[in-house]
Amino acid sequence: MGAAEGFSGLPGGVAVSHLSVYDWPAEADGGVCGGTPHMHLTCSEGYVVTGGRGAVQTLTMSGTTSGYEVTPLAAGTIAWFTPGTIHRLVNEGDLRITVLMQNSGLPEAGDAVLTLPPQYLTDPETYASVTVIPADAPEAEQERVARARRDLALEGYRALRDAEGPEALAAFHRAAAALVRPRLAEWRERWERGARAAATATGAQLDWLEQGDFSHLAGAAVRAEQPSAYGKFGMCGRLDVYKGM
Repeated sequence: MGAAEGFSGLPGGVAVSHLSVYDWPAEADGGVCGGTPHMHLTCSEGYVVTGGRGAVQTLTMSGTTSGYEVTPLAAGTIAWFTPGTIHRLVNEGDLRITVLMQNSGLPEAGDAVLTLPPQYLTDPETYASVTVIPADAPEAEQERVARARRDLALEGYRALRDAEGPEALAAFHRAAAALVRPRLAEWRERWERGARAAATATGAQLDWLEQGDFSHLAGAAVRAEQPSAYGKFGMCGRLDVYKGM
């Protein structure tokens, strides 16, 4: 047996966080409460709604036009979407979600581009100047930055949603892909350690069982973990996160 049997992450190389969606009203958007619209480039993401109510607004390329949809969210709802889906969570009352993230939590570890106006998407430094929340700042300052970047992303989001034809959305896709290019090697390494390793382990175990070798079952293990941080300012709300996710 090889190293493939040793994968010990969550099933399938996913990650989990617990999200309390922001209840901050956006004055420029009629006072609607919610998070920061953004898009993932390589990861699918899933929501398991555990309490409250709200919705996820999504914007995708549909044929030659832009497709805008609103999916209601209530306790018990499961919703998920694939890379390229611009999404914005709306909080209509204590909306709480367990978030399932592909590729060992990559969606919260870099694979996201906020829908900022085009002038902020020109290069990684300009983008970071309005999106990075200083980890050592007081909580009040972290909240101020999180709210400011949310409102700035809503400005770009509204322009994309209201645009006629697919050109504006295609331009955002192009800018987002250019922004993340310097980090692709890092993302590939995370994928190799996580989802790819998990799939490889399953393949190896199937091979062994076909050969009558079940010795990997003797290495069974149970693991449990509590969140490593509570109330972290995320893109969509306050997050309880786990180590390495």
